[in-house]
Amino acid sequence: MTQIIGGKTPQPQHGANPSHPISRAVGTPAARQVLVDADSSGQRLDNFLMRHLKGVPKTHVYRIIRSGEVRINKGRASADTRVQEGDMVRLPPVRVSEKMADKAAHPAPAREFPLLHEDEHLLAIDKPAGVAVHGGSGVSFGVIEQLRQARPQAKFLELVHRLDRETSGILLVAKKRSALTHLQDQFRERETGKTYLALVQGVWPAKLKVIDAPLHKYLLPDGERRVRVTTADDPDGMRSITLVKVRATAAARPAQGLPAMSLLEVTIKTGRTHQIRVHLASQGHPIAGDDKYGDFELNKRLQKMGLKRMFLHAWRLQFTHPASSERLQLLAELPPELLSFAPQPS
Repeated sequence: MTQIIGGKTPQPQHGANPSHPISRAVGTPAARQVLVDADSSGQRLDNFLMRHLKGVPKTHVYRIIRSGEVRINKGRASADTRVQEGDMVRLPPVRVSEKMADKAAHPAPAREFPLLHEDEHLLAIDKPAGVAVHGGSGVSFGVIEQLRQARPQAKFLELVHRLDRETSGILLVAKKRSALTHLQDQFRERETGKTYLALVQGVWPAKLKVIDAPLHKYLLPDGERRVRVTTADDPDGMRSITLVKVRATAAARPAQGLPAMSLLEVTIKTGRTHQIRVHLASQGHPIAGDDKYGDFELNKRLQKMGLKRMFLHAWRLQFTHPASSERLQLLAELPPELLSFAPQPS
């Protein structure tokens, strides 16, 4: 197994252009022909179109497919048709909203991130906390949009998996569609090893090494997403398995109003939303600094001492390289803002 530790901050690449590579004015552009390259081969037509028709609503994408306005090699095709290398796809004129046109005219700022590994198939970065992995509700851009702006020459950059915005650590990005498919298959089939470092309240019981408890997603009245542990007979519960190993403990500091705390190595066998945060909190040991499932009074005390974020870091990732089949292990050490709060192994 090849092991890669730490990262380096890359130098800005020559030719990085802060402006969007394709500008669309509000209105109706002309029809165009797009040649399918090797990286797009095997992709569903609907997904192919969504990548090339940024800002066009999904409903409209499916409408132009059904109407026959989209053609592959001059013939009609369905949404689930797989495009192949060398195919010529006709994209009809489409109208882009003012909002989306404005977004295209003011793209995400170009940004590179500390690199843990890069080759022609994939790259791994050490994502800082506070940065979303992609744009979405309430977030105009994330890591992937910034990387694309910083690397205008890159034909293909796609997230392999996700990390919560508040979580730092290892994030994989595919540079080829074949790599994306191969890596996502590994994540889905649980063939990867994902281990996090988490600082939790209290002394974790050494005998508690496995948490096998289903999780249920729900929405608060304001629409914000939350997750809770549920029962095995809950039809909406998803089986979730978390492995826990105690790395170090810190004694209580009554003078500072701090309880004993434990630094854990947490390996997830399933990748559910907020899995680690909810599983650890359900055992009475919430993560320090967690503003959703944590001890809010403790968080306030820790914040005054300098812990301004949640103590959860994607520390180690093991996977099989999509091209060489070599087993890789990446390590991203704790960032300085967490390291100063981490108890040391005895």
